[in-house]
Amino acid sequence: MNVLGEQAATLPEVDPQRPSEARIYNFLLGGKHNFAADRQAAAAARGAMPDLPAIVRLNRQFLSEAVRLATEAGVDQFLDLGCGIPATGNTYEVARRLNPASRVVGVDLEPVAFVHGRRQLAGDPAADVLYADLLDAGEVLAARPVRDLIDLDRPLCLLLVAVAHFIPDTALLTEALGTYRSAVPAGSLLALTHACRKGPSPRVEQVRRLYNNATAPLIARDVAETTALFGDWNLAEPGVQSFGEWCSAPGRQCESDTAGKAFLVGVAVKP
Repeated sequence: MNVLGEQAATLPEVDPQRPSEARIYNFLLGGKHNFAADRQAAAAARGAMPDLPAIVRLNRQFLSEAVRLATEAGVDQFLDLGCGIPATGNTYEVARRLNPASRVVGVDLEPVAFVHGRRQLAGDPAADVLYADLLDAGEVLAARPVRDLIDLDRPLCLLLVAVAHFIPDTALLTEALGTYRSAVPAGSLLALTHACRKGPSPRVEQVRRLYNNATAPLIARDVAETTALFGDWNLAEPGVQSFGEWCSAPGRQCESDTAGKAFLVGVAVKP
């Protein structure tokens, strides 16, 4: 059977001439699943913001930390919303290293992420990738990969790393996250990162314009707006903070002071 499965017929044609935020991210992580247009856009973005590769790596560091925190809490199920294109340190790799029995389902609307994710996981009965829009929360939760691999009666970890700032419609994002939060039991975790809105910055504006020419626009939110995405769940210390402040706890390391202030992070637990 084709490793892409029944969803292959629904995949849209990929335009290699138009940069994709997922493929740009993949390139900045050192991945190989990107096109010349993505690499050119990444180079332009890096020229405007030299710390961009460090920002991407710190997001990856947070992902690893969130999976570790969930695993230590006894959680062995992960729903990675906006999982991205496979690259070193992805959710599947980290979760399996920490607990070989972990179950992982990735969700992404980028065809390249779906295709290469399915190929990476081919033959693994406890992991899969779903081609879907994470905003269609009801459809995601009812999809076969989620039904087959995720037990919604047991705690799970919802991950939203480096993706919420590519969803400009705050009402739709809030509604979708509310659906996910309502569908999972007490003890579940939500971990997310988000571009931080601060004062006017020519460099940030230049990067934003570059991403606006890609497949999704970039929108930054402040601490209050980002905190609202967690709903009434209990935020773990130190709450929603810049990565630099969040990683000041023992054992956490911030690669770059500038990069550490560029985005917000948080982990919350359902009471």
